[in-house]
Amino acid sequence: MKDRVGAILREEQERYLERLQPPRDPLLAEMEAWAAEHGVPISDPEVGRLLELLAAAVALRRSGEASPPRILELGTAIGYGALVLARGSPEARITTIDRDAAMLARAGEYLGRAGVLDRVELLLGEALEVLETLDGPFALAYVDAEKVHYRRYLDRILPRLEVGGLVLFDNLLWKGRVAEPREDEDAAADALRAFNGYFMIHPQLRSQVLAIGDGFGIGTKIRPLIQELGGPY
Repeated sequence: MKDRVGAILREEQERYLERLQPPRDPLLAEMEAWAAEHGVPISDPEVGRLLELLAAAVALRRSGEASPPRILELGTAIGYGALVLARGSPEARITTIDRDAAMLARAGEYLGRAGVLDRVELLLGEALEVLETLDGPFALAYVDAEKVHYRRYLDRILPRLEVGGLVLFDNLLWKGRVAEPREDEDAAADALRAFNGYFMIHPQLRSQVLAIGDGFGIGTKIRPLIQELGGPY
């Protein structure tokens, strides 16, 4: 139990946690440098490590099953998230969606160099539209796309997520703007503030929001939706 509010989330504690992170391999380091140079948002390194860990947990939970786990990602960018997910779950098939063809092409290059491209399906288009064309079940879904659509993404992902599967969201604290509304409020902060409450009380999920990276949400699907049971009745 923490000693008091503000005892942990301080600058020196964050810097300490950053120093604990193991060095990235040359390819991940190259991707981080390219993203920083070109202003392309990707997962923070500590989030990447958490993604790899959670993908590994999914792989272990699904070990022994005939079919490999399927992983869904919304927001490919240059493939950083897809790569750490693929490394965490070496048998998984990954479907990742982005609306930027140039980003998908660069992601394909990096994933090819990493030796995982044969397990990754790169789909071009708006995530909400492409989702309608996909069938589940997925064992894990990771969302790092348009923040104003997070609730709609969740509503479309859940029927395609297996019971026991994980749904993950990045940027839930959005540069520190979610907890304390500002006069110059932006649409993303407002949407994420509403989404976080929805995410935490959703009846099909057990969820938590963590102060890691830019805010990270983890939910596990605990029961099927009524649509999956043939309803509404």
